[in-house]
Amino acid sequence: MRRFATSRRSRSFGLIWIIPLLLLWFCLIAPPAGAASASRTDGARQAFKFGQGGTPLGAGPRLGAFLKNLQPADIFPGADRIGPPEGKPAVARAYAGDKMLGYVYLTTDIVNTRGYSSKPIDIVVGLSLDGGIVGARLVEHHEPIVLIGIPEAKVQAFIDGYVGKNYVKEPPRPGAPPPVDIISGATVTLMVIGDSLTRSVLAVARHYGIGQGGQPQAAPVEHRAIDMARTGTESWDALLQSGAIGHLRLTVADVNKAFEDTGRQGAISHPEPGEPQDTFIDLYAALVSVPTIGRSLLGEAEYNYLRDRLAPGQQAILIAGNGYSFKGSGYVRGGVFDRIEIIQEENSFRFTDLDHQRLADLLAAGSPSFREIALFTVPADAVFDPVEPWRLQLTVQRVISVKEKAFTAFVLNYALPKSFTKAEARAGQAAPAADGAAGTPMATEQQPIADTEEAAPALWKQIWVAKTVQIVIISIALLTLIMVFFFQNQIVKHEVFYKRFRTVFLIFTLFWIGWYAQAQLSVVNVLTFTTSLRTDFSWEYFLMDPIVFILWIATAMSLLFWNRGAFCGWLCPFGALQELTNQVARKLRVPQIKVPHGLNTRLAGLKYIIFLILFGISLYELGTAEKFAEVEPFKTAIILKFVRDWPFVIFAAVLLLAGLFIERFYCRYLCPLGAALAIPARLRIFDWLRRYKTCGNPCQLCAVDCPVQAINPEGDINPNECIQCLNCQQLYHNEKRCPHLIQKNAKLKRHKAPPPDAGIPGEVVASRKPTVRPRDPSSDPQPVSSNP
Repeated sequence: MRRFATSRRSRSFGLIWIIPLLLLWFCLIAPPAGAASASRTDGARQAFKFGQGGTPLGAGPRLGAFLKNLQPADIFPGADRIGPPEGKPAVARAYAGDKMLGYVYLTTDIVNTRGYSSKPIDIVVGLSLDGGIVGARLVEHHEPIVLIGIPEAKVQAFIDGYVGKNYVKEPPRPGAPPPVDIISGATVTLMVIGDSLTRSVLAVARHYGIGQGGQPQAAPVEHRAIDMARTGTESWDALLQSGAIGHLRLTVADVNKAFEDTGRQGAISHPEPGEPQDTFIDLYAALVSVPTIGRSLLGEAEYNYLRDRLAPGQQAILIAGNGYSFKGSGYVRGGVFDRIEIIQEENSFRFTDLDHQRLADLLAAGSPSFREIALFTVPADAVFDPVEPWRLQLTVQRVISVKEKAFTAFVLNYALPKSFTKAEARAGQAAPAADGAAGTPMATEQQPIADTEEAAPALWKQIWVAKTVQIVIISIALLTLIMVFFFQNQIVKHEVFYKRFRTVFLIFTLFWIGWYAQAQLSVVNVLTFTTSLRTDFSWEYFLMDPIVFILWIATAMSLLFWNRGAFCGWLCPFGALQELTNQVARKLRVPQIKVPHGLNTRLAGLKYIIFLILFGISLYELGTAEKFAEVEPFKTAIILKFVRDWPFVIFAAVLLLAGLFIERFYCRYLCPLGAALAIPARLRIFDWLRRYKTCGNPCQLCAVDCPVQAINPEGDINPNECIQCLNCQQLYHNEKRCPHLIQKNAKLKRHKAPPPDAGIPGEVVASRKPTVRPRDPSSDPQPVSSNP
C-alpha cells in the first residue's frame, strides 16, 4: 500500500513539473493577437519590420519591394525621393530635388553571402557618389540566433557602425575585425552582415564608377597581360626609374610621427632611437615573374629555374630591404611573414615559409647590397592580377612592455609599367551605355557582378583562420574524450580520479564550449540542415561557425559508437549545467526524486513528440518551427547567459530548478535535440557498456544507481536514454559494491587451498613425519585389580 502511494505521489510530482512547463513554452512562442506577419512565398520566416511594416514580396525587383516600406531619409539622409530600381545589378538613385545624391541598393542583389541559416540577409544600403556609406538598414533575415532573444536595436546598432565608412577611399583589409563590437550570441551572423556590406560596396563602386568621378567601370576594350616575349635586361637604375622596382624609404621621424598619430601614449613614450633623418627602412619590391625584370635582378639561370617551377599564371615577387626587418620572426613561429602583406583592391594575402626563398644578392647592374633579400611565390589560392596596381603593406611594431605592443602600417605602391605588358582582348563583355540621368551613366546588362566577387576569399575561410586557437582546443578536448571511451575499463577502476575528471570536463564544456565559444548545438541546426537538403544545400553555410561544425561532425560520428551519449553526456553545455547544479544540490542534501520506471518511460517519450512536431512544422515553414524551438532553453542559459526578457529566463530557471530534484530533468523528458540524436543512434554498431548475466536478475543495483534511469529493471541499458556517464561501468568493476563480484570473490575464497602451515588436518598434515618422544613409565596407566 505504501509503495502504491509513493508511486502516485511521484506521478503527481512529474505532472506538476511537466504541465506548467509546456504551458509556459506555448505562451512564449505564441504570437500576440493581431500581430502582422510577413512571409515569403518560398516558406521563409517572418521578416524584421522597419518603417511602415513589412509586406510580402511580390514578383517585381526585390529592391523595389523593400523600398516601398522605407522613407527616403531612412536610408539616405537628405534625400526626398528615391527613383525606381534600374540596371543590373539593380540600384536606385537617391535625389534631393533634381540633384542626384547617390545610389541605394540591396546587398543580396550584389553579393551572395548567406547566413548560418543558408538564407540571405537583406540589407538596404545608401551609397554616396564618393563611395561613403550614408545609411544601412536590415530589412529581412532568416538567422535563428537573432530571430528571438537579441533586441532588434542591437543588430541595427551594429549595422549603423558601418555608416560613415568609405571603403572606396580606404579599402578594408580582408579578415580585419568589424568596426563595431560583435554582439554576444550572434558572432557568425554579424560577421556575415559585415562581409556583405564591405563586398557589396566595393562591387557597386567598381561597377558604376563611384568614387571615380562618376564614371562607371569601363568595359574592357582591351585587357593587358604580361609580355612574356620581351627579352633583354636592364640596370638597377633603369628599372627603378621606370617603376618596375617599387621603393619605400622611411626615416626615424616618419615612424615616430605615425605612432604619434595613433594617439597611444604608451607608443608615443617609446620613440624610435636615432636622428630624425636617419633611415628606418629602405624597402624595394619588384614583380620578377616578368621576364625582363626577372632576368635583370635574378640572372638568367635563376630566372629560368623560377619560371620552370611556377604554375601557369602564378607570379613571383622579390622584396629587398635594409634597416628594419620586413621578414620579422613570424615565419619562424608559425610559417607566416606577419610584417608584410600584399593587397589588391579588396583581396589580400600573406606569404608563408613555403613561398619563401632566401637570396644572397641581386645581379642587376648597379644594384646596392641588401641585408635581406627574399623571393616569394604568390600562393596558388591567392587572387592576384599582375598587370593591375597593388600595394605592399608593411607593419611596424613597437614594444611598449613585456605584454603589450603597438602597431602602425606603411604602404609601398606598385604598378607594373605598361612597357612590360601587351594588349589582350577580353571576350564576353560589353561597354556600358549611359542613360543621361544626372550626368552619371548606368551600366547595361552584363555578367552579374556577384560572379566577379566570388574571387574574394570566402568568409568561412577567414573565420576558420581567425579561430585557429579555438579549433585546436576543441580538437584536443575531443581526442581526450575519445581516449576516455576507448580506455574506459581501465579509467573507471580509479573511481575518485574518474569522478573528478568528469566534473572538470563538464566545467570545461559549460564555461568554454558554452559560455565562451557559444557552440551550443540546437535542434534548430537539425531543422535547418534537413530544410537545406530539400532546397539549396551548401556546405559553406554550415562552415560559418567552425566550432559548431566540428562538434556536429564529432557528434554524427559518435552516434555509431556511443549513441547520443557522447554529446548529451559530455559535450552539451546545458546538460553540463544541469549535472553540475545537481551535484551542488546533492551536497546541500536536496532530496532527490526517483521517478517510477513506468512513468519515467512515458515521460521520456515527450521529447520525441516535441521533436516530431517541430520537424513537421519545419516542412511547412522553417521560421515557425524555429520559434517553437524555444522549448530549448539553450539560447537563454548558454548563448545569452540569462540576459534576456524575463519570461524566457523564468522558463530556463524552472527547468534548472526541476533538475535539482530530478537529475537532468530537461534532457530526460523535454529535449528535442536529444530525441533527434537518439533516432539515428539505433544504427550504432558497437556496444561498449559491459553487463553480467545477473544484472537485472536478481541484481538491481545499477538500475537503481543510474543517474538518468537509463537501465531497465531487466538489466539491459536503454541506448536512447543513456548519456555514457559510465556510472554503471564503475559499479561493474567495483569489487566492494557489485553483488556479482562480491559473490564471485567469496566463492574463490572458499575454494582457495590453505597454506602449508595452517595446521588443518588433511593430506598435508598426514604427509608430515610424526615426532618421536622418549617414553615416560610413570605416565603409563596402572592396572586395576579385579580382586575385591
